[in-house]
Amino acid sequence: MRRVITYGTFDLLHYGHINLLRRAKALGDYLVVALSTDDFNWNQKRKKCYFSYEQRKALLESIRYVDLVIPEENWEQKRTDIHEYHIDTFVMGDDWEGKFDFLKEEGAEVVYLPRTPEISTTQIKSDLGVVKKD
Repeated sequence: MRRVITYGTFDLLHYGHINLLRRAKALGDYLVVALSTDDFNWNQKRKKCYFSYEQRKALLESIRYVDLVIPEENWEQKRTDIHEYHIDTFVMGDDWEGKFDFLKEEGAEVVYLPRTPEISTTQIKSDLGVVKKD
């Protein structure tokens, strides 16, 4: 069984997220999603989420492509997650291209998938006037 992992905040879930999850699942048999906790989002990413961790987790668990949702509590846990969950493939959006190549040393294939170009949570928040666009 090939195990795949991806990481993210997945706030204001949209079809770009679904596309990522569908394509990640297609790379294996079992998809683990490491979901950023509220503390991690605020303290390390400086992101405020609309939905709480538990709400975002419930949304992800209802998606057929997702087999397991785990908490992402810090940047460093990726190495240990690869081993703890017996991960074969690590997947991120291509906006992170090259940033996680070091995980190849842990025995995982690293894949950067193209983002769905016309949609992002930042764009949604900007369009709604929730955040200023850079």
